Amino acid sequence: MDSRHDPVYPDAKSPTSFQDGLEFQDFVCSELAKHGIILQNLSSRKYQFNVGENLQGFEIKQDSMCTKTGRLSIEVGERSRNDPCLQWSDSGILRADNSWLYLHGNYAVIFIFAKNWLIRYLKEKKPKIDEKFGTIRTFYLPIPIAEKCAIRVIRAG
Repeated sequence: MDSRHDPVYPDAKSPTSFQDGLEFQDFVCSELAKHGIILQNLSSRKYQFNVGENLQGFEIKQDSMCTKTGRLSIEVGERSRNDPCLQWSDSGILRADNSWLYLHGNYAVIFIFAKNWLIRYLKEKKPKIDEKFGTIRTFYLPIPIAEKCAIRVIRAG
């Protein structure tokens, strides 16, 4: 696949992070279809920024380590590179788009949350905000709380 037009994130953990995210989105769509939920993803930059990830309003986030760490890393801010002169932008659960559901997980398990529940959790519990690679801000949600508070938990396979 030609990745010359993929967004460039020079400080990302992996140079293939954009494509990895797209593959995970496809995996999630496939898993949801097994449960009768069909997503219409939007792939162009224009529609991704102006509408959202898909027409249904599902935000999809991959957290490859969540089953090993025992916690979900919930995104709240981002910037394109590790540069202290750049402003942080709201992202993840704080991004102003059409999303109302937040699907978070990995190839073993997918948690489906109401986005407003995660925002309320952030405001009420005030978990510590962690910064990764100088490009992502997250807070951690323990998996036992995620299991209890998710709308649905889908075990892949």
